[in-house]
Parts: sequence; C-alpha cells; structure tokens
Amino acid sequence: MAERCGALEVALSATAMPGRSRRTTRSDSLFGEISARLPLFEDLPPDALQLLSASGLGRGFLTASLRARLRKAGYRDLGLLAESSPDAIASIRKFGPVRVERVRTFILAELARWVPGARDMHTAEATGERRLGRLRHMLVERLPLHADDIAALGFAGGSCADLAGRSRLELIGTGIVMSSDVDRVITTIARVLEGDRPIASLPLQAPLDAPAAEPETLAARRAALLAEQDREWGEAAPAQD
Repeated sequence: MAERCGALEVALSATAMPGRSRRTTRSDSLFGEISARLPLFEDLPPDALQLLSASGLGRGFLTASLRARLRKAGYRDLGLLAESSPDAIASIRKFGPVRVERVRTFILAELARWVPGARDMHTAEATGERRLGRLRHMLVERLPLHADDIAALGFAGGSCADLAGRSRLELIGTGIVMSSDVDRVITTIARVLEGDRPIASLPLQAPLDAPAAEPETLAARRAALLAEQDREWGEAAPAQD
C-alpha cells in the first residue's frame, strides 16, 4: 500500500506542477499539455487494475535496467503505471515520450486480454475525446482568468474545450495573458478532469490464452514476479547519479 501511495503521489504532483516538463513532447494545444498531466488510462474496471497489479511489470516489457529504474521510482507494477501520467513517467531518468508511448501500448495490449472493447475504449485518442466531451460542458468562466481577459481572447460564453484547443504560444502571443496564466489554466482543467472521472463497472472476460485465475493464483503469480524483479534490481540497478 505504501508503494502504491508513493507512486500515486508522483502522479498527483505531475498534475499540480506549475510548469511544463522538458522531458515531455511539446504540444500544439493546451489540451496536449493537460493530457500529459492526467493518467495514461481512466475509467478502468477495478478488477482490471487488480489484474494489472498482479502482473508486476510484465514479461518482456522493457529491459531489465529500465524496469529497475521504474521500481526505483516507485512503480512496481502495471497498475501503478496505468494510473500515472505521461509527465510523471517521463520524469524518470532514461524515459521520455517514446518510452512513455511504449508503456501505454504494452498496458493496452494487456487490457485487451481482459476488458471487452479495450482497444477501442482506451486508446489515447478515445480517452482524449471523452475528456474533451466533459470540457465542452465546462464554461471557460470557471477558469482562473479575469472576465475582461476572457472576453478579449474571444472566449466569453465559450467552453473550456474551445480554449484547450488553442496553443500556449498562440495565447501568449495575444499579449493578453502570460505564461503563468496559462499554467494556472492547465492546472485547473487537469484537476477538474482528474476529479470528474466516472467509476467503470464493465465486466471482465477471461483472456483468450489463459484460464481463469483464482485470487490465490494471482497472489502466487505476483509473489513470483516480485521475486524476479528483486533479482533484476540487484543485477541491473542503475548507478547513483
């Protein structure tokens, strides 16, 4: 439990941080920056997260040294990674946007074995569209901007989705808002989206290539994976920077 809380604190700090991470991909819109502070996956059934956690860091997933870096940062299983943000994962040494996407792809493949329709529901594009849908119902006046500035930008009476479609440079270039104003807008929207997620309750299906697992089997599998990870940690732990 302490390990999970520690990693979740990393994810939450990425949501709340005021500036952009230099390790993440530059985005053409505020929505891209917002998404980088939100979990890789959302609306996952609780049982799916439990199964991801029981899988440890997965077999054949990244190199031993990279998995060791993940564990050093507090990520001991796929469930923790699924609930973490791209910014938080990219902040780990030797990780970056390309490897973050590899993490997303691997977890999606694991989810597809258990969650019906996962490949359609949990792609980055589908998740982003659901988030934009929620922003379309959120008035831009809820954001920490002066009403006069909102009007001058042309968003009076508009939605947060409208504003999120603009780029940071475009907004700053108007001379109406500063970079710190944009940071506050991004942080506010990210926090709203993080706290506005519905709880999923989709039933799980047995994977096509594995029999149904009892809780005792999952626990034994997790114990074996953790033992293997501890061995890898001893053999491939990165040197202290």
